[in-house]
Amino acid sequence: MESKPQKQHKWLDKLIGEWTYEADCSMGPDQPTAKFSGKESVRSIGGLWVVAEGRGKMPGGGRATWIMSLGFDSQKKRFVGTWIGSMMSNLWIYDGVLNRSGRVLTLNTLGPNFAVKGKQAKYKDVIEFKTKDYRTMTSSIQGKNGKWTKIMTAHYRRKK
Repeated sequence: MESKPQKQHKWLDKLIGEWTYEADCSMGPDQPTAKFSGKESVRSIGGLWVVAEGRGKMPGGGRATWIMSLGFDSQKKRFVGTWIGSMMSNLWIYDGVLNRSGRVLTLNTLGPNFAVKGKQAKYKDVIEFKTKDYRTMTSSIQGKNGKWTKIMTAHYRRKK
């Protein structure tokens, strides 16, 4: 049963560390963009998984905590993971791929459609390393027309 870390697992190690972030979030049509900030701590589990625990302010001023897990499924040849947060009861399940440059990880998931109660929507979270100490995460939702709309961008900077 023992798995040895592969190059994809080693890619996840780039996330390990202490980070601060600032984010912009779309609050809906005809509403101003909300800004929020916080901290994230990322650690490895056995060289095969990373777990990120974030905490910070939410749009509107409340506090939130979340946990993201990411790994690479050697059989599926895909990145996999989960995301949970104190602000909602949905378990987000990730499935994704790394681009050829090795800088961009795109994670696909399904979740509640916040515009249409009781419906699901497709989302993607894109993690991009700009430098070893600066990365972004952009979240988008897919509309009925198939077009992706950006709903959030977070800028992460590694603490020195």
